[in-house]
Amino acid sequence: MDGLAVPSHGLKLLSGTANRGLAEEIARNLGIDLCRVNLGRFADGEISVRIDENVRGNDVFILQPTNPPAENLLELLLLIDAARRASAARITCVMPYYGYARQDRKDQPRVPIGAKLVANMITAAGVDRVLGVDFHQHQLQGFFDVPVDHLYAMPVFTAHYRKMQLNDPVVVAPDVGSAKMARGFAKRLNASLAIIDKRRPQANVSEVVNVVGDVEGHDCILVDDMIDTAGTVTEAARALKGLGAKDIYICATHALLSGPAVKRLNDAPIKEIALTDTIAIPEERRPKNLFMLSVGELISKAIRFTHSEQSVSSLFD
Repeated sequence: MDGLAVPSHGLKLLSGTANRGLAEEIARNLGIDLCRVNLGRFADGEISVRIDENVRGNDVFILQPTNPPAENLLELLLLIDAARRASAARITCVMPYYGYARQDRKDQPRVPIGAKLVANMITAAGVDRVLGVDFHQHQLQGFFDVPVDHLYAMPVFTAHYRKMQLNDPVVVAPDVGSAKMARGFAKRLNASLAIIDKRRPQANVSEVVNVVGDVEGHDCILVDDMIDTAGTVTEAARALKGLGAKDIYICATHALLSGPAVKRLNDAPIKEIALTDTIAIPEERRPKNLFMLSVGELISKAIRFTHSEQSVSSLFD
């Protein structure tokens, strides 16, 4: 367990149904068992939650990404409420993927700010702190009125690519918004940086306009925080190939893989797709050339440091 084991006294790890596999891996890394929770449905479809262990006075961590369906979010809220009413000493919401994070501003008339609404609900349910991975925008941390530890999956990806013999790699930001993340990634890999200038005529539709940087003859790593319909990264991969790039690699923390995503990824000139397990990916929704990386150890360390009141800053590097 690489020194991650913690005393089981006082720490409880609960999991919803959204990503049970990741929760089990984190529990193994911590050297504890998942807390027994009864999750079911009433006859009319309402979610039923019951914690089957005593959590009074314990440090409770609840792991649940809030990707669709919406039941995942409601399940999280009910788990938080159950732990609070069972007199847990502290409740930490461990949210590997922050659903509704893209609705972070009022960019059209008469639309909600969904990310703030979700943060309000989680806070109102009774959490004491939040632990997340690669929020869509950094300022989302300010949507919560409780402390937030924002972890980055970048160390997981850099460790993966350092093991590979890439040809003078170039890290490519698929849009201007990803440039800062890509720049940090390139620095850690001692690689060059390129940026794709794109426009988005409508939601989930993107169009490559220009590529800023030299990619000809280089292996390219396209880096993004999430892949939804895969339009952005597949169009970017084709543009890079058209400019003479050698092999195209894609990495993303959150794999939503909605609608035509898998077909688009399979049809694009991509050598490898590296994704993390913040969202559970069913076998039938996995593209070819997929390499899965786990954030289980990263989150395990964050839970351990939080429980023992140590700084988690070292995990940001």
